[in-house]
Parts: sequence; C-alpha cells; structure tokens
Amino acid sequence: MTHGGLWTCPMHPAIVSDRPGNCPICGMALEPRVAVADERPSEEYLSMRRRLAVGAPLAALTLLLAMSEMIPGAPVQHALGARLSLALQFALSTPVVLWGGWPFFQRGWASIRNRHLNMFTLIALGTGVAYGFSVVAWLLPRVLPDAFRRHGGNPPVYFEAAAVITALVLLGQVLELRARSQTSGAIRALLELAPKTARRIAEDGSEQETPLEQVHVGDRLRVRPGENVPVDGVVLDGRSAVDASMLTGEPLPVEKTKGSRVTAGTINGTGTLVIRAERVGSDTMLAQIVRMVSEAQRSRAPIQRLADRVAAWFVPAVIAIAGMTFVGWWLLGPEPRLAYALVNAISVLIIACPCALGLATPMSIMVGTGRGARAGVLFKNAAALETLQSVDTIVVDKTGTLTEGRPKLVSLDIVRGDESELLRWVASLEQASEHPLAAAILEGARSRNLTLLPVAEFESITGQGVRGRVAEREVVVGNRNVVEHLPGFADLEGRAASLRQQGQTVMFVAVDGDLAGLVGVADPIKPTTRQAISELHREGLRVVMLTGDNRATAEAIGRQAGIDEVRADLLPDQKAATVKELQKAGHRVAMAGDGINDAPALAIADVGIAMSTGTDVAIESADVTLVKGDLTGIVRADRLSHATMRNIRLNLWLAFLYNSLGVPVAAGALYPLFGILLSPMIASAAMSLSSVSVIANALRLRSVRL
Repeated sequence: MTHGGLWTCPMHPAIVSDRPGNCPICGMALEPRVAVADERPSEEYLSMRRRLAVGAPLAALTLLLAMSEMIPGAPVQHALGARLSLALQFALSTPVVLWGGWPFFQRGWASIRNRHLNMFTLIALGTGVAYGFSVVAWLLPRVLPDAFRRHGGNPPVYFEAAAVITALVLLGQVLELRARSQTSGAIRALLELAPKTARRIAEDGSEQETPLEQVHVGDRLRVRPGENVPVDGVVLDGRSAVDASMLTGEPLPVEKTKGSRVTAGTINGTGTLVIRAERVGSDTMLAQIVRMVSEAQRSRAPIQRLADRVAAWFVPAVIAIAGMTFVGWWLLGPEPRLAYALVNAISVLIIACPCALGLATPMSIMVGTGRGARAGVLFKNAAALETLQSVDTIVVDKTGTLTEGRPKLVSLDIVRGDESELLRWVASLEQASEHPLAAAILEGARSRNLTLLPVAEFESITGQGVRGRVAEREVVVGNRNVVEHLPGFADLEGRAASLRQQGQTVMFVAVDGDLAGLVGVADPIKPTTRQAISELHREGLRVVMLTGDNRATAEAIGRQAGIDEVRADLLPDQKAATVKELQKAGHRVAMAGDGINDAPALAIADVGIAMSTGTDVAIESADVTLVKGDLTGIVRADRLSHATMRNIRLNLWLAFLYNSLGVPVAAGALYPLFGILLSPMIASAAMSLSSVSVIANALRLRSVRL
C-alpha cells in the first residue's frame, strides 16, 4: 500500500504535489497523502532534528556567554574582554541562525513571494532583525543612533536571543512533526493488519508462501491459527473464530464455517481455514477503509472557515502591531528607547505565530476520523463529522438495518392436510421464484430435509404471488388479493392479522381451489438493535423507521425495537420525501439504510449512514459507513462527533486565548503597571508550546470512549 506519490499540506488539503516540499500558503512541510504501513520518519523531521542537535548546544553556550555579565564582578567579561566576548557570541550564534534557521528564512521569503504571509514570515522577520541588528551593533556601532545605546555607551546585541529563538522554534518543529506523525497512527495500524504473504494452495494440493501482490481472485488460500486473513474471501473448508475488532469495533470473535465470508486484516483464532479469494489488493474492504479514512482526514470541516478568516488577516495585523509597538516604545519608552522598541517588536512577531490556530481543526479531524476507523465508523469527510453532532432525528430503514435482512420461515398455520406436505408444495412452487421470501421458504424446507417436487405451468402474478402445478395439484401462494374470493377467507384473514401483529409477513396457500393454510416469514431483529436504540434515546435522539413493508408488520417491529415513530408502505421516492418533510419541520436528520431503495433518502439527509453489508449504491450515497453494519455504530459515530467537535472548540479557544493574551503582553502592556517585559526567548518558547499543546489536545481523541 503506497501513497501514490502524492503529498499534501495538513492545514491546506487543496495543496497537492507529486513530490515532497513546503506548502506555498502556510510553509509547513507537505505530508504523504496516504500513510504507509512501514512509514519511516519524514525527511523534514530528520532535518529539523539534526539542526536542533547542532543548534541547541551552540545556542546554550551563546546564552551563557551573554548572561555571564550578570555574574557579580563579571569575571568572564574581564577574562575575555568585551570585543572577544561579542566575537564568540557571533561565532556561536551564526551557524544556529543561518544554518539551523535557514528553512525558516526560505519559507519566510517564499511567503512574501507567494503573497501568503504566515508563521514563517514572522519567525524570519523576528530572528532576522535580531541577528542583523546585532551584527551591525558589533561591527559598526557608531552608525546607530544614540537612542540605541545603553549606559555604557555601546548599543546592545541580541545574538543570544536570535540563537535561542531559532533553537526553540526548531524544538517546537521537532515536537510538532513527531506529534503530527502520530495522527496517522490509526491508518498505519490498519495497514499493518494485512500480512505481506499468503499461503496459496496449488491444483495438486501443494502449498507455497506467496507475496500478497501475486494473489489473484479465485486462488485457494490456507489461513493457519493466529494468522491474519490476507484477502476478502469465502470459507471453503474449516471452522474457526475470527477476531474482527480492529475493523468493526466488536470485541467478540465471530464463528466462521463453510460458506462464511472473511475480511482481510481480521485475525484467525485456533482453527484452520481454507478460503477462496474474492477481493484482493485495493479492492479489499481493508484497502477501502484506509482510502476513505485518508480522504476524510484531509478534508475540511465547516468550522475551519472561522480559523481561515482569522488567519487571512492575522499575520498582516501582527506585523502592523509590531510596527506600532516599535514606534510607541521609540516615542514614549524609557532609555534606551530604540533598544526597548526593537526587543518588544521582535517579541510581538515571535509570540503571535498563528500555527496553533491553523492546526486546531485539522489535527482534531485527523485523530477523530482515525479513532472512528478503529471503532468501525468510517466518515467520508470532515463535514459529516461536524454535522452529525447537530442531528436530532435518526431515520432508519427496517430490512437489513434494524433486522438481519435474511428472512426466515417462522410459522405454518394449517387449515387441512399435513404440515410437512403443505410446506413441500409451497417450497416446490417457490423454487422457481426469485423473491427474497421464496429463499426463506426454501431454506425452511431444506432444514426439514423435505424433497422438492417438479413444477409445471409456473406463473408469477405481479404484486400478488405465484401459481403452478405441483404433483398434479394446482397450488397458489400469495397475498390476500389472490385468495380473498375463496370460501373461508374471512376466518383465515383473522389468523393472518394475528401473525402480522407479531412482525411476520404472511402468505396464503390454496391447493386445488381450497384454502390450505398460511405461511409466515419474519426477518429477525438484530440482537444489538434494542440496546442501540435505547442508547440513541439516551443521547437525546428521536428514531423514526421508514419501510416499504405493510403497516402491521412494521409497527410490530417498531414496538419490539422501541422505535418512536413508524412510517410504512413507502416507495423509495416517498422515503426521500419523508426526510425532506422532517427537514422542513426544522429537524436535522441522519438517515441509516443499506439498500438501493434507500439511496435517494441517504443522499438528501443531512448525514447519510450506510451499512457496509449493504449495496454499493447505498454506500456511495452515504456520508458515513458502519463496518459492522448495525445501529451500535450510529451510537459510536454520534459520540465521536460530539467528542471531536468539543476537542476542536477547545483547540480554537486555546489558540485565540493564547494570541489575544500573548500579543499585548509581548508589546509591553504590563510594563507601565508592573515593569514586566516579555523576552523574545520566552515568546519563542510560548509560541512553540502553543502548537504542541493544540496537537497534544487533539491526540486525546485516540483514547475517547465510544
């Protein structure tokens, strides 16, 4: 699995490049668009770490040398002399600023050239001015105005400030890059589930370890105990329990036998399975999950627009504030006025870097969507993650969503004759039908080991049922419209109504023109449905069921599941119309379904939620896909949405608070009252800490309980 050679910016996903580099908007290093399982530390991270390793000791020595004049008696200054001390500070700080900080100057210049001022504009200005002024003050002190001079007559130098600021920014970049790499941890964990090889069984029965990329659809593969399933496939032989928790969030292993489907990346238990490969490579569910999560992580949530609007004017405003700070201290400050003006202007430039503001939303989105993937909840984009937290109504389909989607024969009500004989006639007739209920009747006959009879003169009556000749008997199976003219129908209809009240779909059976009995088929409610709906109610959500089934059956299912409102006998376009109706009434609606008939409603809903067990059309129309395919996934998705948006709001609050407090303090707002000024070095440390704190807050989502 590769990232396809594409790199993108974590803050501006619209920026895509075919090679590594820097974002032309914010200057941050581009990252692979899709994480890879064996991802090594980025070149950007290694480069920053090397620069920090060299720059930090040199910056520390520069700082110690500059601060040595504060030691009583100034022994270092007397031993070295003022000019040699300054020369050493220049020699120590120059590689830190010009080599260690070179990427910041490159990006700062690029930001001016591209007309996208960003954090590196401020860093380059701040460190460049401090270093450049110090060089002039050391080599050409007489060209500077007297307002720069201290009591000793010499202008101050800031080699230590330039070096320490550069080192602290490098430290912040290293911490930030390392923390950012952790946001893709969920994707890498998913990728690592896929084994590198598979054990292929040849035609002669021999087995060979084969690279996964050489496995093809139709190959027979052996999965031994404890191994990861290499591809999506169907079990041909064997029995085992398979752990799919990393994909579905379901903690209990699932029993797999002949005919069961298995998914790439799941972990085989104690048994051995022989499977036939059905989907390989990029077609497996695991690959699709990785692709969907990667795209969601790089998408932008609507709330990001607030940060974008602020960032658009923030850097020019900071430069203007720094200019006003310089002028204000020059005109009104104590002596040496220009020295104070320069230091405070640099502090404003450094502390106001908007990196934390830009990272606040994308980092939370990346971690949140990754956490969702681990819980079996796949968001198509960040907008769905944000919108879901405002939903107040969940609309659900019945078949395959609330129920298992596999109807079963549950009752036989005989008017005359033998129960097994009646089922034999019905199943024999239904073997020529393609209706889903026919499959349930045939499965019921097979479970009773009944031998089916040949059928002649088969006819399907649209919307009513089927008829034909079975063993020289004329058999009719269908709804009330086919048999309501026969004697005894009224009594049998009463018994049918009772079965419908239990959630069964009822078919009448007539043999040779006489009513013979009823066949009841039901689609069992999923074991998790009641609990999930109860949890949704606790979250303050209203649940509405939409179904094309008849009202009696639908209401019976609704009562069993605890549904708030049931709407039955709906066509696909009527489901979509119902969603629109709820939206017009002021509700924010999420629709959950799995069939082709649900696709229009899924597309219209504020958030469409599809079951991965459903059709491709439904999944394509939806904003969220539930890997496990039951309503507990909606509970997880809702909780994750609320947790992520809380995290984003906290990040934005921290970023705004930091800048709204930091800039005035750096400008000297506390000096008139308390005599406090903010050193550029402290400002640099605070700036780096703000970015790291935002990322650290986002990383808390990895452990949020769903």
